[in-house]
Parts: sequence; structure tokens; C-alpha cells
Amino acid sequence: MTIGPRGRSALAGALITAVVFAGFLVVQDRRASWPFATQHVEPAPTVPPPAVAQPNANARTEIELAAAQLDVLGIQLEPVRLESLSAPLRAVATVVADESRISHVHTRVAGWIEELFVNTTGENVRAGERLAAVFSQELYSSQLEYLAALRQAQRGPDSAVIAAGRARLRVLGMSEAEISRIEKSQQPRRLVMLTSPRAGVVLRRGVSVGTAVDPSTEIVTIADFSQVWVIAEIAEADMPRVRPGLTATLSFPGSGRAPFVATVDFVYPALSEGSRTGRVRLRVPNDDGQLRPGSYGTAEFAAAPREVLTVARDAVIYTGDAHLVFVRAASGAFKPRDIKIGVRIGERIEVTTGLAPDEQVVSSGVFLIDSESRLRASGSTGHSGHSTTGPRDAPPRADANPQPASNLPAQHPNHDNR
Repeated sequence: MTIGPRGRSALAGALITAVVFAGFLVVQDRRASWPFATQHVEPAPTVPPPAVAQPNANARTEIELAAAQLDVLGIQLEPVRLESLSAPLRAVATVVADESRISHVHTRVAGWIEELFVNTTGENVRAGERLAAVFSQELYSSQLEYLAALRQAQRGPDSAVIAAGRARLRVLGMSEAEISRIEKSQQPRRLVMLTSPRAGVVLRRGVSVGTAVDPSTEIVTIADFSQVWVIAEIAEADMPRVRPGLTATLSFPGSGRAPFVATVDFVYPALSEGSRTGRVRLRVPNDDGQLRPGSYGTAEFAAAPREVLTVARDAVIYTGDAHLVFVRAASGAFKPRDIKIGVRIGERIEVTTGLAPDEQVVSSGVFLIDSESRLRASGSTGHSGHSTTGPRDAPPRADANPQPASNLPAQHPNHDNR
């Protein structure tokens, strides 16, 4: 078969393309690259940069200062004191009704209120005074049955029926005097009287004339204010200082009554969730009625004295999660130390753990000491001009800043404190 000119040209073009492509593959193979690498080359391992330690913002270290620097900075020391804590404890006090002197009056039968002798709340009533008159079909029928049993007993000896009928009337709310009256009159009483179980003040009137009632209906609520409770709100931290039998001086200026002394009767076991305070109860006689429930006053407790360690209020630093002070060690260095605090007494703070009597703590200029301590703990240069973490024998650079990086002034014989 003969190939024409066009076929020869196409064949030549194909040969040229094949040669070029083969050369391309050879080059890529020598470079170990895509797409046909015949050699597997491991990639170079990636070396992570060295981790840089982040300084702890709350880290502190001990520092040493010369006596001249203490004078320049105004640093003052004081010993940890052992003091007798007898500061009075003051709290807000409120007068409330004595719960043991509150009575709720109910009827024992279903019926209707036909007469009401207590018309308003706040009304004073006496023990045995009439409160309301109730008509009850059940009680009326029980009276008729009792009178019938009495008439039947007149023709024969007394029986257990008479005793049972009398007991039923007492259970349904009739008094002995009312039962005696119907025995003499031989007539049932249409209305039964409800009387006050105690002398006091009507706190609540729950019914009106014509109201249908049953044993669950509260007719009136009566409270005796001849003795009241005083509830004092004590801070949570001060609750261990209060116990039953402790005396307190109570003052209610709005009542017109002079301050008086009362005794703690009961300490409530739970704290108020909203105010985080504890409550203590004191019983107070109130025959004159001057202490009205709802009145506000103050209670001052004479807490028993106790021996505690105290430091100046300015000596304590709060770091956000702990309290610390700077203690002067035997070597002369100032060391940070964590402590636990108790109550605050004026310009003093109780220390429960962390210190011992007569230890020297920084009481003035403590924030300057704290700043220098944190500066050195972070690795920065101290007041002496060298780093606390780097090599100290390395020669300084020519362009180094000769000024120290500390916030404390360097000691100099000609230092001017102006």
C-alpha cells in the first residue's frame, strides 16, 4: 500500500509528538515529580517551632530589697497580732407574730353564716367572745335526736344512747353550756355560736354573712401579740458566733420603746438563698403592744470573745481566687504566702490559716512589693539590672538600655527622693 503525501505528513507529526512526550516523561522521572515518578521520596519532616512558655499572671516569687530602698518606697512592716475578738455583732431585726399564739377558727359542720360579730380585721377580741352564728341542718337534727332520747329516758333508766348523743353534740362544736341550755329548755337551738379560742387581734376574716361554710373554711384568724418574735438576719460568715442562749440588745426606734435585752431562742438551720443570711429568733414580751409585727430595728449580739490572729487590712492582697501577704523571712527576703481570712474587724482582718504570731508582714507599700514580685516571676529583669531566668555572665550588648526594667528605683548613694 502506498502512502500519500498527506499520510507521510501525519505520520511525521505523530512521531515528533511521541518523541517530545517521551522526553517530557524522562525529565519528570529524573525530577521525581508528577505524573509518573518511579522513585518514592519521603517528604522532609516538618519541625514545629519551639513552644514559648506563657508567663503566669498570678505567679509571684520572693524578692530582696536593701534597707535604703525600703525607706524610699515607704515599705512598712508590722507583726502578726494575737488579739481577743469581742467586737459586737450587729444585724437587722424584724418583729413578727409568735406562730405558737396564732389560732385559726373553723366550724365542724357544714352550714351557712347567719350572723357575724367580727366585721373588720385588726379588731381586738377576748377569749370566749362570740365570732359568728352558724346554721347547720346536721347539727339541728342531732339536737332533735338528743332531746328525743332524753324524753325517752324519763320513762326509764339512763342508757348509753344519752351519753352517745351528748358526745355527738360536743364533737359537732356545741359547748357544755349550750348543751345544758337545750336540756333545760327542751328546745333545739337553731344557730350555733363560734367563739374565740384566745384573746388577740383578728388578722384575717375569711367569710361574710350568708357564706356557705364547711370544716375546711377558715372563719377568722386570731393572733395574740402579748408576746412576739424578733427575727434577726445574720451574715453567713458570722453564723458560727451565734448560738441559743446568747443575749442581744434590741432597738426599735419607731416603736417608742427603749432598747432592751432579749435571749436567742432558736437558730434556723437553713440560709436564705437570696440574701445568703441566717436567721435567729428571740422571744420578746409585748404586753404594752408597742412592738408591732413588721417593725424594723437592729440587734446587737454580745458575742463571746475568742483569740484570733489579725493583720492590717492593707496587708492582704486578693488575687481573684486566693488571699496572700508578703512575709519578711529570716534572710531578709519578702516571700508571698497564701492565707485564709475570717471576719473583718474595722481596719483589721482575721487570719485563720497561713500565719503565726509575731511574723513580720508588709503592711504599707504592699502593692509595690507585689508588682516587683510578679515582674521577676515572669522572667523580666529585676531591680538589680539582670534577668532572673537568663545567664547572668553574658556581656551586655553595646546598644543595650542601661536602665533597669524594674518598677522599683535602683539603690544609689546620691538618690534624691523628691
